[in-house]
Amino acid sequence: MTDVGVSVDVAAPAGTTWLALTDWERQGEWMLGTEVRVVEGNGRSVGSRLAAFTGVARLGFTDTMEITHWEPPIRCTVRHLGKVVRGTGTFHVRENGPHRSVLIWSEQLTLPFGPLGKLGWPVVKPAFSAGLWYSLRHFARFAEHYRMGA
Repeated sequence: MTDVGVSVDVAAPAGTTWLALTDWERQGEWMLGTEVRVVEGNGRSVGSRLAAFTGVARLGFTDTMEITHWEPPIRCTVRHLGKVVRGTGTFHVRENGPHRSVLIWSEQLTLPFGPLGKLGWPVVKPAFSAGLWYSLRHFARFAEHYRMGA
């Protein structure tokens, strides 16, 4: 098991940040190389399932997730059910005044590929963390201009 966490300040109220974050099917507008769709449920309740394809063209993998905790507008936890990504991810939105918030994204992952995954993680982790940081910077701008249904 390994932990990864990144946070970003957002110049938007916590409620707006939450709505932008949980607009799953628009996640591809800010998440590097990822397209998400709701595959079961409404995407806004415990038990809903999401499928996130990460890659380029058809080269990549699908991360299937189930929402295990839903506490709007504060916290959402998902369980990763895929073959490559397993573990839990938590999205926490913290109010930082009336017009600002912080998004904290943390992952507790079981590394894939057994011992090979453990050996490779120190090489992969900086790129993974940089991609997540890059995406969250884009998310902040997305949330600051977020309009539902846009």
